[in-house]
Amino acid sequence: MHGEDAPAWAHWLEASALGVLARSEGWTYAAANTLHVLGLAALFGAILAFDLRVLGAARAVPLPAAAGLLLPLARLGFALALLSGLVLLAADATHVAVNPAFRAKLAFLALALLNVLAFHAMERRGAPEPARRLSAAASLLLWVAVIASGRLIAYL
Repeated sequence: MHGEDAPAWAHWLEASALGVLARSEGWTYAAANTLHVLGLAALFGAILAFDLRVLGAARAVPLPAAAGLLLPLARLGFALALLSGLVLLAADATHVAVNPAFRAKLAFLALALLNVLAFHAMERRGAPEPARRLSAAASLLLWVAVIASGRLIAYL
């Protein structure tokens, strides 16, 4: 597929002021790329630490304490990755929108976010530990898939 096969929203985003800025000012794309990597590092670092705790690592750290420290960092990293990712997407939206790696990234992202919601629902209901551990393991796999498919966008 090529850019002309892209959906209307991709043409609109690429032609928007944000798309023009992302393409015309080299520092904008470079800054967004750097912020995206930093956001992903904060997001995945916090998720990795939290999920490992749920899976049984660092038992001396109470889960509520780990959550209180790590989940705000994960939210901040997600927000930073999302906003910077929008700038990166706007720069070349018609090409990226039809890229199979981008579509895979969105699918994995949706599954990862649904898993986050499911985990928090399980916590509120007091779900058994094996269910929470399964969610934590799925979380690690899904977020790695989000990152890996995101990296593949540049190569497909």
